[in-house]
Amino acid sequence: MTEVLTALGLVLVIEGLVYALAPSLVERMLEALRSLPEGARRSFGALVVVSGLILIWFAKI
Repeated sequence: MTEVLTALGLVLVIEGLVYALAPSLVERMLEALRSLPEGARRSFGALVVVSGLILIWFAKI
């Protein structure tokens, strides 16, 4: 359970840093995502999930 909380904490730290250090970049990125079709956004989301799972798998080896 501590690993899950540590991972969640790291995600929050990284997300917070992005918003704190480059808020205009986040806004431009969100605008770019809005212009993509829904299917492309779903595919991108699935790719990010699979990439994260692969990274976790490699970390556990």
